[in-house]
Amino acid sequence: PVQLGPQVIRLRPAPHSRSRILSYSLRIEPSAHFINWQQDPFSNYQARLVFPQKTSEFKVTVDLVTEMAVFNPFDFFLEPSAEHVPLSYSPELKEELNSYLEKLPRTPLFKKYLASLDRRRQRTIDFLVQINQRIYQDFNYLIRMEPGVQTPEETLQLKSGSCRDSAWLLVQLMRHMGLAARFVSGYLIQLTPDVKSLDGPSGTDVDFTDLHAWCEVYLPGAGWVGLDPTSGLLAGEGHIPLACTPQPSAAAPIEGLMD
Repeated sequence: PVQLGPQVIRLRPAPHSRSRILSYSLRIEPSAHFINWQQDPFSNYQARLVFPQKTSEFKVTVDLVTEMAVFNPFDFFLEPSAEHVPLSYSPELKEELNSYLEKLPRTPLFKKYLASLDRRRQRTIDFLVQINQRIYQDFNYLIRMEPGVQTPEETLQLKSGSCRDSAWLLVQLMRHMGLAARFVSGYLIQLTPDVKSLDGPSGTDVDFTDLHAWCEVYLPGAGWVGLDPTSGLLAGEGHIPLACTPQPSAAAPIEGLMD
């Protein structure tokens, strides 16, 4: 048995989830614990757990029912000032988005990759789709069990990474192009289609749910728009956000120490 320090769990859908959450429960083992629900500075739900006794197991079980109603991820309007890139935020809005505009230094490979992107004046949505798909095409997807997130330079060097690595790379690219972006940790739910596609891939053969990560960009008029560089698509009804933060470290699903 070991002594668990306080544990913070971020596995409850965020208030702004577009897919309707019908029910949610969180079960923790060992049963001898104290739980305190909080919201972090970015309004994400988090459960803080304290364990008074030593334990030989720590188990977290989430039971979630959500309404998987299809929605069009392009169904939004932009302010006239945001219809084309490069766009600039008003001084008041820029101040509110300040923590989502903080940039890492331009390292050699990052600088080169940033310079290779098409940054001419164009429709904002075309620009975002193009960059999202570019990352999807340029990097191999890996399942990494190691904790933490690669730096953008490491991802560019390896030309591969997990969903959280490509999401963090996209966040930094957006910020260096003047767009406010945040890191999103969440669930990805994919269901088998009821009808097979006639003119393209039908999608997954089995229903599955997994932890996932993507990027959200703030567009005046539309708000936060989700981009998933792992698939090259915009976030849809299967993307259930759990924690949206300026840095990946603040969105870890479970965080805590033990002796």
